[in-house]
Amino acid sequence: MSEQTGGVDFALVAFRHEGVWEVQDIASPAYETVESLSHALRQVAREDGAVAMVAVDEDFFVLVRVDGAKTRVLLSDVTAADEWELAQSVIDFLGLPPPEDDDVEVPAGDLGLLDDLGLHAVDLGALLDDVELYPDEMLSEIARQLGFGELFDDAVGLTSA
Repeated sequence: MSEQTGGVDFALVAFRHEGVWEVQDIASPAYETVESLSHALRQVAREDGAVAMVAVDEDFFVLVRVDGAKTRVLLSDVTAADEWELAQSVIDFLGLPPPEDDDVEVPAGDLGLLDDLGLHAVDLGALLDDVELYPDEMLSEIARQLGFGELFDDAVGLTSA
């Protein structure tokens, strides 16, 4: 792996408190591995757990969801594990083999991790298939569908659509 955490575009945690979504930044080193993200999420998790959204180098993103003792993850592009520590930590967490040189850019992990929050696996999979979107745009759409799109866009400096 040639890069570590220098390419992180943003790392946010979203959680509901008394039924209202809140979005906060996640500081380094909490976004460096799935384990450190899980620990950070448990510090703020409320009734529906918490979701971390980390975008790296305008290339890929990682979602981590904790709900009680359960941790679920999704990596938008399995080939990112060749270059990025965070992506490799997802592959390790999932128990997957390292990507091969000829592997295609496909997601790895749990497409259903947001089902109970209103974003179903088939819809998340369709969003990930849109090769025209950058990771921040995909995450903005995910946030919008979950109900905190404006908070997300404000936090990362995107103009809400």
